[in-house]
Amino acid sequence: MKAVSGSLGGLVEAGCLQPIDVIKTRLQLDHQKHYKGIWNCGTTIVQKEGVRALWKGLTPFATHLTLKYTLRMGSNAVLQTALTDPETGKISAAGRMVAGFGAGVLEALVIVTPFEVVKIRLQQQKGLGRELLKYKGPVHCATTIIREEGVLGLWAGAAPTVMRNGTNQAVMFTAKNMCDNLLWHKHEGDGVTLQPYQSMISGFLAGFAGPVCTGPFDVVKTRLMAQSASEIRYKGMVHALGRIYTEEGLFALWKGLVPRLMRIPPGQAIMWTVADQVTGLYERKFIKPSKATAIA
Repeated sequence: MKAVSGSLGGLVEAGCLQPIDVIKTRLQLDHQKHYKGIWNCGTTIVQKEGVRALWKGLTPFATHLTLKYTLRMGSNAVLQTALTDPETGKISAAGRMVAGFGAGVLEALVIVTPFEVVKIRLQQQKGLGRELLKYKGPVHCATTIIREEGVLGLWAGAAPTVMRNGTNQAVMFTAKNMCDNLLWHKHEGDGVTLQPYQSMISGFLAGFAGPVCTGPFDVVKTRLMAQSASEIRYKGMVHALGRIYTEEGLFALWKGLVPRLMRIPPGQAIMWTVADQVTGLYERKFIKPSKATAIA
């Protein structure tokens, strides 16, 4: 049920927040500083490419979010169960972070990297005329990458993606649990369902820490995924970190942070609102309150 709740939350989130993700990607790929900020980037895209361009890459983005949240929520639940003290029925803060990191690494390798490679290649293309675009759609993009760069081309930027997602989920699951405990006195498995607004607040607050901590990994991931085999600019994660810092300055490693903060906290708010309601419904129907185990 954790996996199902995550998939439903991911679908809703993707449809609402795709334009912000497109703007974030364009800003991170803006070596020549064509865009003067979030608003300028968004309006420039609309003026030159039309409103539909803000939803470029929606199919792989929505598919990837749905699969990612399914795997994230399901694997985190399994890992938390494995790390729970059998005598007390509780999991430590360290155990919760390890479970979150493990879920993040798993989703990064299995789901996130190949889908984001396709999404970023589609998003960096400018214009809407199919005849002028190298990649005609998600499937064509994936097959073209495999043909030109090999299967491993779909896993470009895997190292920073693993670091970003692992760190992000370790922080996010811990922060969400803390917010639930501190604000609403809610514990996992206690049979109590948070009100939608409570889930939204907890998810929103939990979504802030990850982007700040993982900004450099996200920028490097985007740069590595965007380059094709014919034009290699960065040779790997460490080389990319050093080159971006040398050529563009320290703050370039946090390019796109503001649109990330505009997307991820609201995205987590949406996802957790849906997920908590689905999980709560399951707990009310199938878990007896007297036997519910509180994992704190």
